[in-house]
Amino acid sequence: MSIPMPGEQVRGSKTGKPIMALLDLLGRTWSLGIIWQLHQGSATFRELQQRCEQISPSLLNTRLKELKTLHLVDSTTNGYQLTISGEELFAIISPLGEWSSQWANQIKKENA
Repeated sequence: MSIPMPGEQVRGSKTGKPIMALLDLLGRTWSLGIIWQLHQGSATFRELQQRCEQISPSLLNTRLKELKTLHLVDSTTNGYQLTISGEELFAIISPLGEWSSQWANQIKKENA
């Protein structure tokens, strides 16, 4: 599977629109989770693997390569961290965490 690049065909879309590339990326296993975890602070490969519920090393390596290529994650002497673009993306997706909690509570109440 290739890295979803804006301007190129991606899974589910032939248009090359940037939003489709982003949705392809975020829909991949652990892409969003890695961004979410790195918002808590930089982490070495092993630390990040633990934060991501023991993600396999090969999958973590693949996702980090994709996120680095797309300038959302960078590697430093302290480990991996979000870039400015990665932080901006987190700011956009962060409200989904609060919304999902409210949604889950609503479902619990309605199914009780």
